[in-house]
Formats: sequence, structure tokens, C-alpha cells
Amino acid sequence: MAVSAYRWDMTGVKEPMVRTEFSAEPGAGEVVVEVAGCGVCHTDLGYYYDGVRTNQPFPLALGHEISGRVVETGAGAEAWRGKTVIVCAVIPCGTCDACVRGKGTICPNQKMPGNDIQGGFASHIVVPQQGLCEVDEARLAKAGLELAQVSIVADAVTTPYQAVLQAGIEPGSLAVVIGIGGVGGYTAQIAAAFGAKVVAIDVDDDKLANIAKHGAALTLNARNHDGKGLRDAIRAFAKENGLRQTEWYIFECSGTAVGQTTAYGLLNRGATMAVVGFTMDKVEVRLSNLMAFHARLLGNWGCVPENYPGALDLVLDGKIQVAPFVEKRSLDDINQVFHDVHAGQVKRRVVLVPGK
Repeated sequence: MAVSAYRWDMTGVKEPMVRTEFSAEPGAGEVVVEVAGCGVCHTDLGYYYDGVRTNQPFPLALGHEISGRVVETGAGAEAWRGKTVIVCAVIPCGTCDACVRGKGTICPNQKMPGNDIQGGFASHIVVPQQGLCEVDEARLAKAGLELAQVSIVADAVTTPYQAVLQAGIEPGSLAVVIGIGGVGGYTAQIAAAFGAKVVAIDVDDDKLANIAKHGAALTLNARNHDGKGLRDAIRAFAKENGLRQTEWYIFECSGTAVGQTTAYGLLNRGATMAVVGFTMDKVEVRLSNLMAFHARLLGNWGCVPENYPGALDLVLDGKIQVAPFVEKRSLDDINQVFHDVHAGQVKRRVVLVPGK
């Protein structure tokens, strides 16, 4: 059965988004999710302001950090009716060779809301059932969280969660996180939850002060240090805390060319560098450093659905904090919100909440 719905469509780069009425109707294996909240991600800004290409042409509703309740189901998806869920930011098909081998992040048939299909800046969204993670409402209430707030788990938490898993952080590791707004803030918290000592690097003192309360053992403002100064400060911290001077785990989350260059410059023997943030900018590095240091450079695209419950558990168990980093705004204010976030006027992750 179709559900009356609306979405805010992007019609062109930097063009005001337009509210559009539509009927949300699930096909076989699909569900309709009534959106509780949808986070505004750096990737959305890339589409809107920088002309990063979407796989589906405009008009297109952006938004891929989505939580809500299943209100309608197609054939074969009936078991999801009425459940509270997080929608995976990248939804593998589940049946191709890559998916069968546990490599869903490189599924050639994957669907990303706000890119491959209509996104979550809407009252409702239609998604495949394999792209859902159930949220236990009792645990959510016990944690003192609202469903809208955990929408950001869909990317801002799960993406760094997978990056930390893939990197292989263990207790006693030294993790360096560059860019601690959004995804980076959760990377720092997750790395700390995995037992690492975390060094957070950013250019915003307020963000650094905030993450110092939530997982970072050392904060450094990159404006006050050149590359050598950052390395020396981290080395001194490692020595003081009995940590290795080798095998650092470096997470580039700023999504900037300077951040990527800074991260690469911190490579040492046995280091692992994970590229978590995205930028269209190009950087120039000496790849031979990877060979000389026997280091690793890892990409990280989204998070496979099977890892979502583990990331959500960290939130519901209070091991990583969401509420201090989230700000709710009305979906009807989407154009102003995009302007404010792009202009750097918002310190926290904005979650857009549809009106009734």
C-alpha cells in the first residue's frame, strides 16, 4: 500500500531544494520507513556545493543517515512492519559474488540513499529490507536517547567503526585522528573504546576541547604545529605513556587535502593509515614511504550491514556518546541548515527532523 509522503529535492548544484509530494510504495523485499531523523553529512555538502556526481540524476533527495519506523512492507518483508530501525548508508545487494564472500562494501549493485536511490531528507523513504538494522526501543530509552539522534549511527558512527575494525586496533595501540568534527569525533571515541590511546588533531579549539571529554588523551591544534612539530608532540606523548614509537594507527577524517597530507606525513614503521574522509582535491605524496616503512594505506567505504549492531551497541551501552555531538533542526529549514553547515556556523552534527 502506498503512503502519502514528501521529500526535499535537490534540482541542481547550489539550487534551493524544493519540497515535493510523492507516494511511497514498497516493492517486493522493500519497506517504507517513516523518517524520525536524517543527519547532514559532509558528503551531502559535496553533492550540493561541489558538484560531486550522484548516480541518480536530479531531482533527488539527499540524505543517508536515517532512522525511523517501518510503516509499510512489500512481499517478503512483512517481518519488519512496526520495527524501529536505522537504514544502512550503503546497502549491498546481498547476493552477488562480493556479498557472498563477505565483501559487501565493494558490491557492484549497492544502493546508497541520496545517491543511488531517493534519500532521507523526506518524511518517508523506500529501501530494501537487507539495509535495515533494528533498534531496541527499551535500550534506546534506557540510554536516554531519541530515535532521531541515532540516525547518525548510519554513517558518522558505523563508517569509523568499520575503519577501526579493519585497521586492527588493539588495547595499548596509539591512534591519531585528524579532523574530529563529525566522523572524526566518533573515530576518536571508537578507537578509545577499543583500548587505544587517542591523539586528536584539528584546527578548531572548541572541537578539540569537546573531544578531550570524550576519548582523546591528547589534543593538538594543527595551526600551532608544522608536520615535524606534530610528529614530535606525538612521539613525546607516546614515550610518556609507554606506547610504541612505531605502528601508529592514523585516521584521516577531515576530508581535506591538507589533512590527508598531514596524515601521510605521520607514517612510521609498521603504521596503518586509514582514509575515512572524502575530498575531490588531489594530494602529492611519496608512495615509497609505504615501502620503506612497511606501512599500510587503507580505504574505507561505508560499513557492511552485519557490522551495524556492534556499532549501535557501543552507543546504547554508553561507550561512545552521541547526544553531545548532535543538534536537531526542522527538515523544513533544510536550505538554511545547508548554508549554515557549509559556512562552518554549526559545531555539531545536524539531524533534520520531519514535521507532522
